[in-house]
Amino acid sequence: MSGLVDIESNPLIDRLPPHLKQFIKPQNYEDYTPVNHAVWRYVMRKNVASLSKVAHKSYLEGLQKTGISIEEIPSMYGMNRILKEIGWAAVAVDGFIPPNAFMEFQAYNILVIASDIRQLENIEYTPAPDIIHEAAGHAPIIANPDYAEYLRRFGKIGCKAISSKKDYEMYEAVRLLSILKEAPNTKPEEIEEAEEKVAKLQNRKDEPSEMALIRNLHWWTVEYGLIGTPENPKIYGAGLLSSIGESEWCMTNQVKKLPYAPEAAYQDFDITKPQPQLYVTPDFAYLSQVLEEFANTMALRKGGHRGLAKLIESNNLGTIELSTGLQISGVFTRMLKNEDNEVIYFETEGPTALSFREKELINHGVDFHPNGFRSPLGKLKGINLAIENMSPRDLKAYHFYDGEYIEFEFESGITVAGNNITGMRNIQGDLILIQFSECTVKYKDEYLFKPEWGTFDLAVGKEIVAAFSGPADDYSFDLVNHKTTSTTFKPTFTDKEKELHRLYQSVRNIREGKDSDFSLEGVFEILKETHKEDWLLAIEIYELVYDREPSFAAKLLSYLQAQQLQKPKIKHLIESGIQIIQQQAVENIL
Repeated sequence: MSGLVDIESNPLIDRLPPHLKQFIKPQNYEDYTPVNHAVWRYVMRKNVASLSKVAHKSYLEGLQKTGISIEEIPSMYGMNRILKEIGWAAVAVDGFIPPNAFMEFQAYNILVIASDIRQLENIEYTPAPDIIHEAAGHAPIIANPDYAEYLRRFGKIGCKAISSKKDYEMYEAVRLLSILKEAPNTKPEEIEEAEEKVAKLQNRKDEPSEMALIRNLHWWTVEYGLIGTPENPKIYGAGLLSSIGESEWCMTNQVKKLPYAPEAAYQDFDITKPQPQLYVTPDFAYLSQVLEEFANTMALRKGGHRGLAKLIESNNLGTIELSTGLQISGVFTRMLKNEDNEVIYFETEGPTALSFREKELINHGVDFHPNGFRSPLGKLKGINLAIENMSPRDLKAYHFYDGEYIEFEFESGITVAGNNITGMRNIQGDLILIQFSECTVKYKDEYLFKPEWGTFDLAVGKEIVAAFSGPADDYSFDLVNHKTTSTTFKPTFTDKEKELHRLYQSVRNIREGKDSDFSLEGVFEILKETHKEDWLLAIEIYELVYDREPSFAAKLLSYLQAQQLQKPKIKHLIESGIQIIQQQAVENIL
């Protein structure tokens, strides 16, 4: 799967709306250095060696099904050819993308893969999303049908979760921190400042938004989930599967194992530290059960004044759906309620679109409603009926037909008076919209609409049955406008680093039986002399000579043991590398 191949069009990617396609970037496979490939290979070899004991069986089976190689970083195009067999696809993106977008990709059966790879010094764990985390962590598990369906449902529900202003700030703060931690030569004070900002936001005791709660569920399942029983759990979360440090740590008694339940939504997490507790689901089907329980608490399913209040607080594009099925998408700014907390009136500002069943109504897009939309809701006074419940006879009796002047009052006290131009009906024939000219809408002493403002469109509906983030119809708004305040770092290399890349490439070429610039002895001599800070290349050479050249192998082992003494922080990594080689040699003999 190495190198770039011709991009094969994938039907799943083709059907993505433009606002998701804007996040897709080329993988630029040729930008991966030989060191990057060695980092991938080390993590994958260690993962397969250790995870075979602690990961859910779907992981190792999925590695084979998704064609993810241990030897080299996977090509996105190669992955797509294989993922297609299980009804999924993968796209490359630039680091963290907004949570709603990330989840919406999942709803389309698309795995989002940050194509950058962690630096050697962050080989155990990085807070930044990278190809080890995404391709080696997420992709294998989606080969399990129950889990894949959970991921898709999670995306479908999660992308509708309403965010708060704090969520948007947190997204930008975490993205910046992850970029700074992966960028070489970042000043410690820059990281400290970014960490302080994340901590400050985390410590702000605001009421958690729907997005904050559903992201917690995502974290404790998709990222850090365990499966089985608290006494005998197995790993399935991508964050654990891709972290060679935490996948071992999480199995110790120092990490609490709790039965997974809807309450996990209220357990916050810290992306920069190992997790003190993890949740164990009995099986993948139970994940979907908890998700549905949570979804039943969301404005997506409850609507009402609380749902509209969440949209107003978010100050972002959202949608309400009325009892007639009419959907209004825009930035909501105001609502009026009666004494029973029922919404009797709402307003949006700026471009607004009206839809029915996720399809924009003809002549009711943002060009038609560029300056917002407003409408009363509820039953009519005196007859205890909502317009939507009126029969054709009722409509005629109360003068609701085209070309007639009409005055009527809602139970709330809101009055409407104007010329009924026309009505719009849904496919069942129910009225969902009535247009008036020369219209006055009044509540107490306030004019909610005046004739000089143009035609008035009355949204027919007695109540709000759903409220959710984003537009009803993806094509109603120009959403191809995402700009982040931080961009991922693209490295430049010194001559010394370029030389190290050549050494790594030489070892890789020898392992693959290709021509090489240097012999293994030559690589080792330069390494000892010029690149004393590197430890991984010596392990790669040791692997090749371990059972072929005993005296050279002994020299390398002595060098690696000296490095363990000099570098106590990575002693365990060097030790693991040696153990994997020795264990593999024993297995080959057996």
